[in-house]
Amino acid sequence: MDMEMAGKNAVVTGASKGIGLAIAQALADAGAHVVGGSRSLSTAFGELVEAGRATFVQGDLSQASGPADLVAAAVERGGVDILVNSVGAVTPRPDGFLSITDDDWNTAWTLGLMTAVRTTRAAVPAMVDGGGGGGVIVMMGSVNAFLPDPLVLDYSVVKAALTNFAKGLSKELGPRGVRVVSVSPGPVETDLWLGDSGVARTMAERTGKQPQDIAASAVAGTPLGRFSTPREVADLVTFLAGARAANITGADVTIDGGMITTMR
Repeated sequence: MDMEMAGKNAVVTGASKGIGLAIAQALADAGAHVVGGSRSLSTAFGELVEAGRATFVQGDLSQASGPADLVAAAVERGGVDILVNSVGAVTPRPDGFLSITDDDWNTAWTLGLMTAVRTTRAAVPAMVDGGGGGGVIVMMGSVNAFLPDPLVLDYSVVKAALTNFAKGLSKELGPRGVRVVSVSPGPVETDLWLGDSGVARTMAERTGKQPQDIAASAVAGTPLGRFSTPREVADLVTFLAGARAANITGADVTIDGGMITTMR
């Protein structure tokens, strides 16, 4: 399916690994040039750069200058057609709410919401005033936005705010030719769940169970019974960012193997 992305510039935050990397690869495969930002350049994203399919911008996206520098690199290439706010992190909180300090809350809020706010604020003028005729903004949310989990309470709160931000922004920017959508994955095969400091290993150390058993239990009750892959999430994002989804805005699209069982 042709997503009509040839010649377009796509800005992706957190592009060096995980879901962000998969999104960068999928957008590049669809014909876009990816301008990706992260603290360090991974081997996989470096391959896109070497092939001329991507530009890497090193920086700390949790700092105010990081998002501005990232968007400026895309504008220098000709503009911003697609923005995917993908950067994020989660720290499991097995000791509960009282263990989450002010610094923890501020860190989660800054990286999970304010990075998206700042990157979007930098990109919108290029989308609506830069002669590009609009664009698409995709916010990477989570099912935890509407399925709050005390194990990742601060993460859940931040994702709820991010999803709300996407919905509200879609109403303002739609008449100006910019679509805004959010994507809410359930468990995905990334370090967030399966890494050394991920949810599965953290809970395994606390409970004495095996990490693979913790991971399996997270999806055991879902209709499809498995994690999503990063590429499956990336393909959904690519569709939503493409011309085939031209009349979709303000929507939150869930990819969770049926984890959410209620109407909402």
